[in-house]
This record gives sequence, C-alpha cells and structure tokens, in this order.
Amino acid sequence: MPNIGVPGLILVLIIALIIFGPSKLPQLGKAVGQTLKEFKTSTRDIINDEEKDAQKVEASEVDLDKK
Repeated sequence: MPNIGVPGLILVLIIALIIFGPSKLPQLGKAVGQTLKEFKTSTRDIINDEEKDAQKVEASEVDLDKK
C-alpha cells in the first residue's frame, strides 16, 4: 500500500474541514487520537500475552525434557 504523502494528507484535511466544519474538527481529531491510543495499547497487550504464553510453553517443554 503506497504512502499518502503530504499532498494526499492535505487533501484529506481539506475534505474533513468541508464535511465536519471548523468547530467539529478539534473534537474529531481528539476522538481519532484516543482511538489510535486505545488500539496501540490493546495491540501491545495482545503481543505481551502471546509472548508470556510462548514462554510458559517453552518452560513446560524444558521441564518435560528434564524428566
């Protein structure tokens, strides 16, 4: 997927300004920021859970090999 680039980003901002108006744009930006923050946190939690599960499996395999 190609990058948007500066001209594409400016076009998206202009369209958002036309659709939502200048009074709603800060609220929209805040909502998008909070959504991205929550998504990033959730993704990090899932990755950490998977790593912990992988470590538990490896530890149990080592214990079985010792017996």
